[in-house]
Amino acid sequence: MSSSNRPYAGDVTPEDAWAALGADGASALVDVRTVAEWSFVGVADLGSLGKSPLFQEWQSYPTMQVDGGFADRVAEALAAGGVTPETPVFFLCRSGARSQAAAAALTGRGFSQCFNILGGFEGPLDGARHRGGTSGWKADGLPWMQS
Repeated sequence: MSSSNRPYAGDVTPEDAWAALGADGASALVDVRTVAEWSFVGVADLGSLGKSPLFQEWQSYPTMQVDGGFADRVAEALAAGGVTPETPVFFLCRSGARSQAAAAALTGRGFSQCFNILGGFEGPLDGARHRGGTSGWKADGLPWMQS
């Protein structure tokens, strides 16, 4: 897990996040994408780890305005699930940008082990302008599902 002067604990690959989520029963995954992304693109499947992601939008479609209460809502939900401010928390978005901001926001709320998942759920666009094939949770072959 790397940290290079970021306002959160660091960046991790999807594989490293998966391994850490499996190794630490208290660790958590927060998916900060939109409801539409969860519904139509899919979500990380943590069932084999005995966990479920926490779903909390960082920005809401269609305005994409940042949720000013995001960090408070996530902190409350994590605390209700037994997650302490010292527990590793991994943040996931589409490509790894919104999750950086979300990790920084929760770090500002006193959580010291907030990590951004590099490449997000779908990764960057490929040469054909498609996501999900070059990097990210899906491209790395980690468990996911659609509703």
